[in-house]
Amino acid sequence: MLEGLTAKIQAAMKKLRGKGKLSEADVKSALREVRLALLEADVSYKVVRDFITQVQERAIGQGVMQSLTPGQQVIKIVHEELTNLMGGAASKLEPAPQPPTVVVLVGLQGSGKTTTCAKLARHLRQNGRSPLLVAADVYRPAAIKQLQVLGQEMQIPVFAMGEKHNPVDIAQGAIEHALSQGKDYVLIDTAGRLHVDEGLMEELIRLENNIKPQHILLVVDAMAGQDAITVAKAFREKLTLSGLILTKLDGDTRGGAALSARAVTGCPIKFVGVGEKLDALEPFHPERMASRILGMGDVLTLIERAQKSIDTQSAMKIEERLRAHDFNLEDFMEQLEQVQKMGPLDQILGMLPGVGGMKKLQGLAVDDKQLERIKAIITSMTPGERRHPNIIDANRRRRIARGSGTRVQDVNRLLKQFEQSKRLLRQYSQVKKGGKIANFPFPRF
Repeated sequence: MLEGLTAKIQAAMKKLRGKGKLSEADVKSALREVRLALLEADVSYKVVRDFITQVQERAIGQGVMQSLTPGQQVIKIVHEELTNLMGGAASKLEPAPQPPTVVVLVGLQGSGKTTTCAKLARHLRQNGRSPLLVAADVYRPAAIKQLQVLGQEMQIPVFAMGEKHNPVDIAQGAIEHALSQGKDYVLIDTAGRLHVDEGLMEELIRLENNIKPQHILLVVDAMAGQDAITVAKAFREKLTLSGLILTKLDGDTRGGAALSARAVTGCPIKFVGVGEKLDALEPFHPERMASRILGMGDVLTLIERAQKSIDTQSAMKIEERLRAHDFNLEDFMEQLEQVQKMGPLDQILGMLPGVGGMKKLQGLAVDDKQLERIKAIITSMTPGERRHPNIIDANRRRRIARGSGTRVQDVNRLLKQFEQSKRLLRQYSQVKKGGKIANFPFPRF
């Protein structure tokens, strides 16, 4: 996420960090690199110009230049201005005074509205809400079926009236159904449409006028760059948008939409999509995003992911076994699965202070195929071998390789890296040491 932008801005800030004294030329040189990085990341030119001007005015003040740590002071200013640029404080999805809270999702075709609608429903349910999904996309083939499948997968009800009814009637029927069923959120998935299609835009205006939703959220593909902002401005002129949801932010190495969306449209970013899975939707926190960009990490989001993904009791048991020098391959497998639930490893490492933006994060992610190989190897062992890996000799390794459909070298590598993990987990590991990432003990095949 924002990999290219993060690396370039961190490189510019690094030149300031170590200096005991800064000149005006030093600050201007660093900000010139920051400006180029932002423009290359597809941030709006006007936004970049205003941002750099604001930072420069604050950074060249006497209080900064004569402080004991001028470099750190400039970085602090950049962090504050980045946070302000993206909206300052996090913008929550406030509930209506009287339930249900009606939320309409709008956007272009292919922006990910239907999947985002399902992700938002899952997020709300995890936070104690009772959402109802509404299939109001009557134009795209199989759109209704797609939402029904997603709802069934999450065990969240979906209201549908078929493709022959108009979206206004469907929405009104859904709200009545939500009242009768005690649902406190109604999430309406509308058809994707071009902002220049007057007929379809008028349909959204009628929908807003008839049901008066508490929130109209525009779902924007972050990879669309400046086009995303143009679309957002056009929708804002027609509808009373209350916020944006940026999708595919995990696949966007530029990230311009995330940085300039609030400044250009005036609409806060409510959520960001950071993956394809249904749990890959996060509330947007401008301060945390600014910290990630500057390499300060995002420990709060990491903790929140861990709390949602990791079984505390299992983790405590593993810790006790580790202290008793009884950590085995069954524990190792359980640990890998819990880490995988938190998301791709490069995302997790990017949230650690000092690691985000470093170039050597490739190859650290444990993908599903790798995990399946590890599972196959471990499940091909006997219970005794899993609990006491030291008994696995050459003959046993050949048998395990045949049983798991892998090579003896793969079994050897797994056992070797398991031993490395045991040693690493017995001490306070440091992810960053001397500017290099410590060897991470995940098997590679």
